[in-house]
Amino acid sequence: MKNYSIGIDLGGTKILTGVVNRQTGEVVKYVKKKTKKEKGPKNIIGKITESIEELLDDDCINKDEISSIGLGAAGQIDRENGIIIGAPNLDCFDFEIKKKLAKNFEYPIYLGNDVEIATMGEMKFGAGKGYDDLVCIFVGTGVGSAIVKNGKIIKGATGTAGELGHIIVDLNGRPCNCGAHGCLEAYASRSAIETRIEGAIKKGRKSCIVEYLHDDKPISSSMIRKSIERDDELVTQCVLEASEYLSGGIASVINFINPELIVLGGGLIDAVDFFYEKTIKKARAKSLPVPAQKIQFKKAALGDFSGIVGAAFLE
Repeated sequence: MKNYSIGIDLGGTKILTGVVNRQTGEVVKYVKKKTKKEKGPKNIIGKITESIEELLDDDCINKDEISSIGLGAAGQIDRENGIIIGAPNLDCFDFEIKKKLAKNFEYPIYLGNDVEIATMGEMKFGAGKGYDDLVCIFVGTGVGSAIVKNGKIIKGATGTAGELGHIIVDLNGRPCNCGAHGCLEAYASRSAIETRIEGAIKKGRKSCIVEYLHDDKPISSSMIRKSIERDDELVTQCVLEASEYLSGGIASVINFINPELIVLGGGLIDAVDFFYEKTIKKARAKSLPVPAQKIQFKKAALGDFSGIVGAAFLE
């Protein structure tokens, strides 16, 4: 049995690729690149190919010990045929990513949803280890989630179960990248906070976050954290608003699915303790009393590596 796999976490802003020890969950070596989705799917394939080749060229990696390549991508996935059906945050639609990668590599290639793979990582080696009944929610460019019942991820009839970011929280609300209006993702993601902050600044609101915006960099989770630490009124207000909406979505999950544990992860959760703490407090308050009392919350334990670790176990 081969002990290693390559795991790839393809997100809206970054691509993480790593060699994972399947026995221990250790990430032996990894490569991080910017997605630059505006350059199109061809660029994404190029970045992934470069990353894999860079890892395989490393002397400490034995190519013969690699069993497979697993890739998790944001959006709706056709796992059987290796196609990204629709990923607005990647600007990819009906993209035959498995077929493209198979031209360059002979290893078996498997495809999954990005939150699905992160959940698998957390179940095997992270915050979800030892639990059979949980929901993982990741907040970053979007809001994604996965549902675990009896130790298995529920994929649903079309493989799209767990799209918490696309529950409707306002029937006539903000437009979402998916084409609908009023989705939770349009209110509670880091992207939503970024949009609110930028809009307010354009209208004349003052914020210290402008001091961190150089070279047209987008607003990051670390910028949001630094601004909150400086008691920035605008940024704090926007984060509180996002927390209000996210806590409502989580309360709906608690009431509807009644899991034992909710694992929260993603860049915003990792970087901004204030956001995490406010969200779980409000989620308990908005849930039915009995499940609210019993529900456990944990932060994802593997950080950025939860996705690449989980991807290594796709099959």
